Amino acid sequence: MDELKINQYIIFALIGLTIWVLILSYFLFKAISHYRRLGKSENIKDLGKILERIVSRVDLQAQEITEIKKGLVSHKDLALGHFSKHALIRFNPFEESGGDQSFTIALLDSKNNGIVLSSLHSRSGTRIYAKEVVGAGAPHHKLSKEEKEAVDKAARQV
Repeated sequence: MDELKINQYIIFALIGLTIWVLILSYFLFKAISHYRRLGKSENIKDLGKILERIVSRVDLQAQEITEIKKGLVSHKDLALGHFSKHALIRFNPFEESGGDQSFTIALLDSKNNGIVLSSLHSRSGTRIYAKEVVGAGAPHHKLSKEEKEAVDKAARQV
């Protein structure tokens, strides 16, 4: 009886080991096919070389991303200096003549620096004035009521 039990244990152990080997074989073949697909486009059979190529590509892409980020920062800085805010105010400076043919336009960048242009239209002609704007104010000239309104309206824009 002892021999029969020993034989049964041996059979169970062999069946268990066979199942274990089949499971390991399945995962091994699955891994091998995966690595072959990785190297298929490279025509390389060595997994180490495949991984080296992948790592070198990742490094190259990281460098390209860094260059793109630097370019974006420089373009952002450049864009901050462009006129991005504007306002137009039409008005009638002379009560005896008709129509709001005179105007003031403010053109500002993101830091509220720029210019304000005023056009005063009368029967005898049109005059155009330009003033520098720094920080939503005019450091060298006094702004008229309409110019101040246009600058303030433009400066409130986001």
